[in-house]
Amino acid sequence: MSTKLKLGFIGLGIMGAPMAGQLVKAGHEVFVYTRSKIAPEISQSSAIQCASPKNVAQNADIIFTMVPDTPDVELVLFSENGLAEGLSKGKIVVDMSSISPIATKVFAQKINALGCNYLDAPVSGGEVGAKNATLSIMVGGDEKVFEKVKPIFELMGKNINLVGGNGDGQTAKVANQIIVALNIEAVAEALLFASKAGADPAKVRQALMGGFAGSKILEVHGERMVKRTFDPGFRIELHQKDLNLALNSARALGISLPNTATAQELFNSCSAHGGKAWDHSAMVKALEIMADFEIGQKA
Repeated sequence: MSTKLKLGFIGLGIMGAPMAGQLVKAGHEVFVYTRSKIAPEISQSSAIQCASPKNVAQNADIIFTMVPDTPDVELVLFSENGLAEGLSKGKIVVDMSSISPIATKVFAQKINALGCNYLDAPVSGGEVGAKNATLSIMVGGDEKVFEKVKPIFELMGKNINLVGGNGDGQTAKVANQIIVALNIEAVAEALLFASKAGADPAKVRQALMGGFAGSKILEVHGERMVKRTFDPGFRIELHQKDLNLALNSARALGISLPNTATAQELFNSCSAHGGKAWDHSAMVKALEIMADFEIGQKA
């Protein structure tokens, strides 16, 4: 982008820090705030550190938030010295966290009442996608506002879609997390089965990659399962949060999501064994505990 914009970014965790970094690299004036320690790539950049979300909103015209859960977004937006206190008419708030679609609609109404615009724009792609600016971004909100912010989204992601009105971006993200969890579970079962049967799980994975069973989950997380690399790109506790959103919403809608519930129980088992901070590909460990067998060991 040739025009230098005043942008805000609140929440500089595993995902937020590299996302904010993409805005800094593009030459924009970026005002940041986080409750956690600021990552070196931000602290050593031209980003301007602010004392509060209010301070970020006072300085920036478009403010992005990227925090863990629904209560965190509410706190950032509406607490004392929160973002809402620093807004003036015409500013845009973009929440890129993964939170409740129902709460999102309420937050949007409150921000709109201040004469400002609100987009919910949760992402998929994990830490790798954030670092490589290849995130998928699912957006809910007004089309004109989306078009205005889209060039900034393009600095952070590749697959960017306006799904519908406020809350629809979050609904799409919940659907995404259902699919991802069930795919992780399927890959884990398949590789555990192959390994227990005496086959080389790495070679089985490679063979399956070229067929109808091929998927991004088999490619990336299947490799994690085989190589036993479970440092988090996306923590189990965060996926548990997303599946809670799915199951609570399903209950409210009067529908059943039986396999989503099973995937959540497998995550719960991992968490019970000290794994809430493992990468979500480590769901396989719950299956391995039940089988008393680990992928890669000799049958």
